[in-house]
Amino acid sequence: MNQDIKKPAVTAGLRGAGWNPQRMDRPYTLRPHALRTADGQRTLGFLYTQTGREKSVICLMHPREFSGTPYLVPDVLDAGCAAWVQAPRSIGSDLRLEHEVALLDVAAGVAQLRKLGFEHVTLLGTSGGAGLYGFYTQQALRSPERRLTDTPAGRPVKLAEADMPAPDALVLVSPHPGQGKLLMNGIDPSVTDEADPFSVDAALDPFSEDNGFARPPASSRYATSFVQAYRAAQRQRVERIDGMAKALLRERAAARKELKALGASAPSVLRRKAAYTPILTLWRTDADLRCWDLSIDPSDRAVGSLWGADPFASNMGSVAFARLITPESWLSTWSGITSRASFDQFGAELTVPTLMLDYTGDQAAFPSDMDAIYASLGSSDKQRIKVRGNHHGMALADGEEPGQVVVGRHLQEWLKHNARH
Repeated sequence: MNQDIKKPAVTAGLRGAGWNPQRMDRPYTLRPHALRTADGQRTLGFLYTQTGREKSVICLMHPREFSGTPYLVPDVLDAGCAAWVQAPRSIGSDLRLEHEVALLDVAAGVAQLRKLGFEHVTLLGTSGGAGLYGFYTQQALRSPERRLTDTPAGRPVKLAEADMPAPDALVLVSPHPGQGKLLMNGIDPSVTDEADPFSVDAALDPFSEDNGFARPPASSRYATSFVQAYRAAQRQRVERIDGMAKALLRERAAARKELKALGASAPSVLRRKAAYTPILTLWRTDADLRCWDLSIDPSDRAVGSLWGADPFASNMGSVAFARLITPESWLSTWSGITSRASFDQFGAELTVPTLMLDYTGDQAAFPSDMDAIYASLGSSDKQRIKVRGNHHGMALADGEEPGQVVVGRHLQEWLKHNARH
């Protein structure tokens, strides 16, 4: 094995995405704001200011993760803007994460900032936050009657009645195409039985040497024919899980309909079926061939994924993307077929000024993904800048200036011309 190849840093779950404490060694004010969403839930926002007279505010948020110290906050403050860091309603869990509902969390935050008197609001989405903010912007820019009325699982969501102030600008940092598209590229299609995590179709096994796999840090070499068959099988597995989720929802809906008809005379078994919300365990979701074969969609990345360089651990471990899901969260967030929270669905409607900053060693969004995201943006005022770094802008080589610092400088320069001062 080539010992000179740098092992990838684990960046999943916002690891490495916090600020340098030395850069926040300055006077600032931090004020928490308790928020109530349009559907009666609660979330929390934190407002960082230096003067208290800022006219522009930059918002940072992720649909399921929360870090009160995002690495770009110091740059936002240095640019003369306030920083708004918001938590989702359910931190660290996406069991019931339906992106259509999560838009109400964003709306509560933006509405609060407008009430506080900010004249210019920029949504800055990093990683999965980019998809969340892009989806919100699409719906906020639509007239209320054109907004979505329910989730893919059929849950009503009253976006038309919610106060959804549109942002004035967008910043996308290391965006991926959407959580569903991310999983579509990463799901292991060699699983033959969803109830058996060890079931394997040998012809599709991405971690078999017979199919071109090499143990990291060496790069694998998959044949073009294998890649094509693999991609087709990935979609087939997602379709299979879609079918499972929809069937479970139909069963519950039928039970609820029958329960309503029978009323007090309904048997207890029917009441249980009507209340049942299954939680599914989804195994082997870290198998994007590009993570292991550097010749596919080449970039500055190291061999490995956001979870590290051991695909057996990330595929079979307890913590991974979409490991625990409900039918609702699968269809809205993780299905690359039914999820609406993806740039290929909302990108064309993003017409506000947009800055996109992507890292050349990213292991979640690859060059072709970034190209497609940028091409999808409907804004006539858009700019893209590429910076060396991994998914969260850590340095790719010893002694190299971290990408986070370089991105911060670009952000400050852009805000000088695109924020209100």
